[in-house]
Amino acid sequence: MRKRLRQLLVIGLALSFLGVGFPAWSADDPRSCNDLLAADTPAYVVCTWMATPEEAADIARFWLDNDGENLKDAGPVGPITVDCTQPGNECTTDGEGDGQPRDGGDPDVDGAEDGGTPECQNGEECYVDPDGISAAEKSAAQQTPAGQATQAAAQTNMRLWIETELADDYKAGNLTEAAKKIAALAVAQPGVVGIRFTSQLGYNQTFATADELDKFVAETAAALRGLAPGKKLAAHTLVPVFGCGANDACKIEIAKKYPLLDPDRLGAWLAKGYIDQLALDSGNLGTEYATWKIDAAEAQRNQAIQVRARAWDAYAQIAVEDASFAGGQLTEEQATKAITDRIAAPLQDDAAETVTLWTRWQNDQGQVSRVYGEKWAANATWDQLKKLSSVRARLATIYDPANPEVDVATDLKNLSEVFGQVYLHAA
Repeated sequence: MRKRLRQLLVIGLALSFLGVGFPAWSADDPRSCNDLLAADTPAYVVCTWMATPEEAADIARFWLDNDGENLKDAGPVGPITVDCTQPGNECTTDGEGDGQPRDGGDPDVDGAEDGGTPECQNGEECYVDPDGISAAEKSAAQQTPAGQATQAAAQTNMRLWIETELADDYKAGNLTEAAKKIAALAVAQPGVVGIRFTSQLGYNQTFATADELDKFVAETAAALRGLAPGKKLAAHTLVPVFGCGANDACKIEIAKKYPLLDPDRLGAWLAKGYIDQLALDSGNLGTEYATWKIDAAEAQRNQAIQVRARAWDAYAQIAVEDASFAGGQLTEEQATKAITDRIAAPLQDDAAETVTLWTRWQNDQGQVSRVYGEKWAANATWDQLKKLSSVRARLATIYDPANPEVDVATDLKNLSEVFGQVYLHAA
């Protein structure tokens, strides 16, 4: 059975609590093995043969016939060798090392024993400390409110990211200082997964040209990787043209409206390794395409198809981000439908590995919107989300310790009942 069966089974176990269902795949598929599943198996769980029993028997016969002759003949290919003494063959002599044989475990360069700082053969220092943040800078970062919040988050079962916005610092010429400050938070607290360094990238008005956008991503990624080696880097944006699907008129107009959000540009960032996780916002899916009679569900499917077709998940983890759950208090029925549309669908369509939900946000007038009730009072939406324990690892949220609902420890404990990951905002 394919890996997808296991993924759907995990999602299905969680969604079965909510009565969420999906149409079955055709039973007429010649590669279907649904007949091997139990009679009470949910319709959204499917089985597909990678090789049918007949094909598997043919494969076995090929390798085992004639006392395994084909298997014996399929031994490892011999190494490719070059005789440097033969005329016309060139062999380099400037490779690494000093050409002297050493036993296993011996240092490559004299002076490297016991953690010392060796000198390379030409006298220069060849050891580079991989950590660009000093002990004093780490200690100072831990004493800040954001640093104390990271320590509290580490006490929960959630994976921890640091979330910030470096685009404004980059524009102001302060990238080095700002990157070092945020990297100190990430390396000071053990267990921090990575840094999300920008949001609404290319959608807001921070950058005017594509070249500016590319330079920001490349230079910021380089700075953070140098300061916090081993930490993953994430960014948030949206690709409006994806929602158009095959509608050419829609694609033309949307590309004009959002010239910086070219999917080829975003794909290049992933292919070059600038970003390890890309979050695609779903906020415009319900309204942007009304002119072409494309509703939210169709736009979401169109986006999923485009993400899969471009194989972005081969380069980075893809997430979808949604703030609609905090848009108002929902009934149990409305909450179940929202979970079906906004969480189940992206995961089952292979459009995303994780779903990030905004659980609390505040507008310019100071009005607060929440997924849960005020001061963590129970409500239908939060109760339904807590039932998704089987997919908790795939659910993430954003938390601002500067604007707590009650206090940091209480808030993070409650969030950990629903989410497996948290992006902790640091100014």
